[in-house]
Amino acid sequence: MRQFLEEAAKQVSDHLFTSHFLLTEWDQVVDAWQLESWDAYREVRRLGRKTRLPERQRVVLWSIFELLRSKLKAGNLITYSNMFNRLTSQFIESKRSPFEYAVVDEAQDISVAQLGFLAAFGADDPNSLFFAGDLGQRIFQQPFSWKALGADIRGRSATLRINYRTSHRIRMQADRLLGPELSDVDGNMEDRRRTVSVFNGQSPSIIISDRQEHEIETVTRWLSDRVNEGVMPEEIGVFVRSAAELGRGRTAVENAGLSVSILDDKVEPTRGHVSLITMHLAKGLEFRAVVVMACDDEVLPLQARIETVTDDSDLEEVYNTERHLLYVACTRARDYLLVTSVDPASEFLDDLRM
Repeated sequence: MRQFLEEAAKQVSDHLFTSHFLLTEWDQVVDAWQLESWDAYREVRRLGRKTRLPERQRVVLWSIFELLRSKLKAGNLITYSNMFNRLTSQFIESKRSPFEYAVVDEAQDISVAQLGFLAAFGADDPNSLFFAGDLGQRIFQQPFSWKALGADIRGRSATLRINYRTSHRIRMQADRLLGPELSDVDGNMEDRRRTVSVFNGQSPSIIISDRQEHEIETVTRWLSDRVNEGVMPEEIGVFVRSAAELGRGRTAVENAGLSVSILDDKVEPTRGHVSLITMHLAKGLEFRAVVVMACDDEVLPLQARIETVTDDSDLEEVYNTERHLLYVACTRARDYLLVTSVDPASEFLDDLRM
């Protein structure tokens, strides 16, 4: 898709849009909402896209996206959003649903096309869909209106307030990364202040080292102490922001005399091995002990993401998702949490420690 967009952009002169902007505008607006005409693109509300576009700029963008759509059609290719859109149309036309009920977990990361698909086969029964999610863990999707897609949960939602997975002390400290209240586009409010955990646990440790070697030594000692206390290697997770920091994690684990397994989206934790993983892939996992390493300045939030921002107002979304990413990483821990960095540390650690 990136290659197709770059080729289309070269055919349109006199524009200054970056490849990153074009790709995100396509993913989050045009493809997400399955816009098929200039009129539709001109009128669409670009929720979550804070860069303002006057009509003359939208005209240029649409000429690029039309070329991209032609390339997809010529290659007989469809996107995931297009696939869900076709299925949605089929269900509406046939008036036959493949399921009577659906339970959807991690609902905060559902896409526009996926929600439209679910709403289509649940349209005849207001109780056919059940969603479970946490706004604090939204790291994959831009915000959008569920009500506009036929899934209006206003007055039909509730906040679960008992946490069975994460200790009170870890959860309370991680919650400092987020506000006491979170809200979605439709105005549904999530109040996090009355949540309780069923066990207290130990206080998390946050350590900022002067050199990378010292950070690795700190993590190595911490891992050795946990194993000596009876924590099994497979009950330990080491998280880093991106693949560029995996080497620091591997060295710390191996220096502790432990075997390490680097997880991807297909590899699961292995018995006898400490799991090393990037923060994005940590969602859905849990460990007795977690180390969140390399929380350095320009690593969290990731400098490469900041550099792609074309409008200052878009920075807010980058910072929010990076902050939520650290929250997700910290709350994968049940009993023990260590957060480390090399000075200068990520500004998020100041909030984590307040």
